[in-house]
Amino acid sequence: MRKIPLVIDTDTAGDDTVALLFALKSSSVDLKAITICAGNIPFEQEIENALYTVEIAGRSGQIPVYPGCQRPLLRSWETVENIHGVHGMGSASFPKALQRPETLHAANALVELANRYAGELVLCGIAPVTNIAVALMLDPDLPKKVKQLYLMAGNNQALGNVTPAAEYNVWVDPEAARTVFEAGFDLTMVGWEICVRHAVMDDAIWEQIASLQTPLSTFFMQVNQTTREFCKREQHLPGSTHPDAVTVAGIIDPSLFTRVEKRYVAVETTSELTRGMTVVDELGVLKRAPNTSVVYEADGALFKSMLHNLLG
Repeated sequence: MRKIPLVIDTDTAGDDTVALLFALKSSSVDLKAITICAGNIPFEQEIENALYTVEIAGRSGQIPVYPGCQRPLLRSWETVENIHGVHGMGSASFPKALQRPETLHAANALVELANRYAGELVLCGIAPVTNIAVALMLDPDLPKKVKQLYLMAGNNQALGNVTPAAEYNVWVDPEAARTVFEAGFDLTMVGWEICVRHAVMDDAIWEQIASLQTPLSTFFMQVNQTTREFCKREQHLPGSTHPDAVTVAGIIDPSLFTRVEKRYVAVETTSELTRGMTVVDELGVLKRAPNTSVVYEADGALFKSMLHNLLG
């Protein structure tokens, strides 16, 4: 079976590491690189978290990690250690990885990889899309070279997680998001509501994971503990949320996404109330050609099974 040549763009905190593990451990993925973008936590810590995740997956020295944009295109933003813990890893402290980051900027690496694997490369963004927007500035033909772009981004007529209207990744850099959504990629959007419906790990699932007693199951519990507590306390959910992991899992097994519809999606950048909102034109009232494959439903049982197999 031909492996999927994949690049993951991340702002590495707890669930990002689970998403990376899916790619690092999958027999159907050839992970070409990890690129780092400003988002969840301080930038240098995001780099270290990615490097350590590569190491704990047994892939040290095999997957290059490229640091990228250290701030959004036009805006300031707030990191969210209150959700992910002091180091973004559930307040757990891990040793420094042996592997060190590359010197090439992530945006340049994205352009280079898209040209090297033109027509084949799959790009997955589980962070604000600043790196991808900058790569587009460097190579406007990028959408023709990237086979598919998957984004954990936005929401579809549903709740936000940083404001009532907006999901965090789009809210951090809405100008970059607008640029990327309008660029002409074969783009699939996995919204926050998909995670809430199908990728929340409740107490029973945590008990199952604890019973595995493997290095990866222990790692999972360590890096997601603070998020689990936050989700219960602030979001009134029964457990930890895994939007990034469900996105990468859907690349590995497309049957995970059980309903996907082509829609035109616009990103709001100017309104104080709805900054970062992804406006999905459900009825086609804007008379614009669809630019996004919007995931409407996913198979939560399949995702939980995939996660169990990964950690076991």
